Amino acid sequence: MPDLLIELFSEEIPARMQARAAEDLKKRMTDGLVEAGLTYAGAAAFSTPRRLTLALEGLLAESPTLREERKGPKVGAPDKAIEGFLRGAGLTRDQLEERDTPKGAVYFALIEKPGRPAAEIIAEVLEATVRNFPWPKSMRWGAGSLRWVRPLHSILCQLSDENGSEVVPLEIDGIVAGNVTQGHRFMAPGEITVNGFEDYAAKLKRANVVLDPAERSQAIWQEAGNQAFARGLELVEDKGLLTEVASLVEWPVVLLGDIDAEFLELPPEVLQTSMREHQKFFSVKNPKTGRIEGFVTVANRETADHGATILAGNQKVLSARLADAKFFWENDLRVAKSETGMEAWTAQLSNVTFHNKLGMQSERIDRIAALAREIAPVVGADADLAEQAARVAKADLSSEMVYEFPELQGLMGRYYAQAAGLPQEVANACEAHYSPLGPSDDVPSEPVSVAVALADKIDTLTGFWAIDEKPTGSKDPFALRRAALGVIRLVLENDVRAELADLLCSSFLSLAINRARAVKAYYQAGNPEVPTDSVFLNFWKAETSEFWGEQLVAEKFDEGLLHFYSGEASISDYPNEDHLLSVLKRMDLVADLLSFFHDRLKVFLRDQGVRHDVIDACIAMESNDDLTLLVKRARALEDFMKTEDGTNLLQGFKRANNILTQAEEKDGVEYSYGADVKFAEDESEKALFTALAASEGAISTAIEAEDFAAAMGGMAALRAPVDAFFEAVQVNSEKEVVRRNRLNLLSQIRKVCGQVADLSLIEA
Repeated sequence: MPDLLIELFSEEIPARMQARAAEDLKKRMTDGLVEAGLTYAGAAAFSTPRRLTLALEGLLAESPTLREERKGPKVGAPDKAIEGFLRGAGLTRDQLEERDTPKGAVYFALIEKPGRPAAEIIAEVLEATVRNFPWPKSMRWGAGSLRWVRPLHSILCQLSDENGSEVVPLEIDGIVAGNVTQGHRFMAPGEITVNGFEDYAAKLKRANVVLDPAERSQAIWQEAGNQAFARGLELVEDKGLLTEVASLVEWPVVLLGDIDAEFLELPPEVLQTSMREHQKFFSVKNPKTGRIEGFVTVANRETADHGATILAGNQKVLSARLADAKFFWENDLRVAKSETGMEAWTAQLSNVTFHNKLGMQSERIDRIAALAREIAPVVGADADLAEQAARVAKADLSSEMVYEFPELQGLMGRYYAQAAGLPQEVANACEAHYSPLGPSDDVPSEPVSVAVALADKIDTLTGFWAIDEKPTGSKDPFALRRAALGVIRLVLENDVRAELADLLCSSFLSLAINRARAVKAYYQAGNPEVPTDSVFLNFWKAETSEFWGEQLVAEKFDEGLLHFYSGEASISDYPNEDHLLSVLKRMDLVADLLSFFHDRLKVFLRDQGVRHDVIDACIAMESNDDLTLLVKRARALEDFMKTEDGTNLLQGFKRANNILTQAEEKDGVEYSYGADVKFAEDESEKALFTALAASEGAISTAIEAEDFAAAMGGMAALRAPVDAFFEAVQVNSEKEVVRRNRLNLLSQIRKVCGQVADLSLIEA
């Protein structure tokens, strides 16, 4: 069985595209070959800046012959029907076979597709792959029609076995496949003739090309670490940069340089970011001081002076970059330490649009500050500090450093807040309020940081919900799923006890008032058109429906809206704020957003092994907007369902619920009260009455104390009495009084168990 080697050799492929391109080549080729009948034993894909390589082992020498029997029309059918069948089968009439069937004589066709040589199939699949390759961006060059990420120079396509190798005949847009590749662009630029993958990889290495990106990464990291260790320094880990740098070189040469002393006092994050983003340098720190004192650059060639010239050039460029960073840092510090401090930057945000339907950044800061103050007591934070932190948390967006390096937002805010002499809790919140950014990101735990982080994320969610910019399918341009998960993790990991619906209402109300004032100012400034501001109009419609009555909204709406815009009324006139909050709670916005949180919570808990039906059963209960309480309930129920008592009690509950539901539908009544032990005929019934009375009190007491483990224990005590009841009695007794009593007893089972969760939603 032959092996297949493919190499697509081109100009430099962008580093960010190489790994995906190698996988795409592997998937498209293997899928195409298998679909054509060529199976294989193993496949591996590799990439360097100038080549994509695919190696297949144990490929079939030819595709198998396929035989297919196809049933056709009846004998005597119209000629057009028979001719259509013949065209589809690729046969003539004399090749058809007549067979008797229960429905009469029918034509059958035996279609045989002979196998084809592997080379013929490979050529077809490779051409289709190259012509339809899914590059994020591609280009044409010269006079040809072929598109590739960069000009494609050659194609190596070779089948080899123990008897030798052969080139697969193939030509794509004038590029003829061969068995030749090239070595390193500078160190070994000549052509190399290869014979199979092992020969190919070995000759490339001798020609200063390391084919495997994982091998290049390991070599870079090991050599960089060794050089840093020899100087008493330590390499700062950066896996993303390592992957990128390994994709920029075919023959990595590691060089260690020093940072000029005048830049060593810059914050280490500034040094690291500047070197990483602009120069693709690794940072090297002094483990004793934590300062960044050196850098590692990776060249793509060896030189006679052992990289001294390359290193000197890099140091010169780096010094220029860091001089800019130092200038930004010193200017920003002067602003932070001035009399106005960070307020000068906050004032500038009144000219920065957050979203055209949600106003300026300064308006958003007002909303976050108000909400952070409301959240502060809930998380144990000082309300004044939480509001102060919220008002300066976004200030560094106006700083020169963050303008140059947006990824440093928040972090620079902490430095500047410290320089301005603000409390440490405020400074920490400037950095921490963006967190968590992802599922593995650390969650803030300081109360002030938690309050501002929650306010920031809730304002984002309510704002985009209000203007109907919700996530759809895989699209989430404003990262709202991430924001919701952030709220969930902040609440759960800090054991926050809050009614989320109330916080959402407060945020929606603040947004409505905030935007209404902005629209009002717009109208009063002499602008003739009244803008259609979604959140305010939706709120106004709901509020006026309540205030004027549903039937008057259509005729009163424009009048009331213009009345407000003209400055003759304020939002509090229609009517007071408490009433507006009550209206908000009835609006679909709050319920819809809360449902979104529940969906995100399901994903979060499922990843931790909690069953989806268990989560649904707990969400169906009251107080489902207290996420901490909801998760405690779900975890306790999950543990209970794993026990034998839980499994058997669920079966008993399901049986009771089914019998009761069917009886209520049949009789047209609700059996929800009136069970009396005096009508019990069997000892098991009496025992169940006693057990239900005891469990109801025990479960309700445990629920009030939020001791869900004890509540599950109360349910476990019902398992044996419920089992005994169903084993001993027939619910639908011929005696009507007994039947009704037993149905009401089943209702009592449903009621008692329903204190914990809606068990009807749990799958048996």
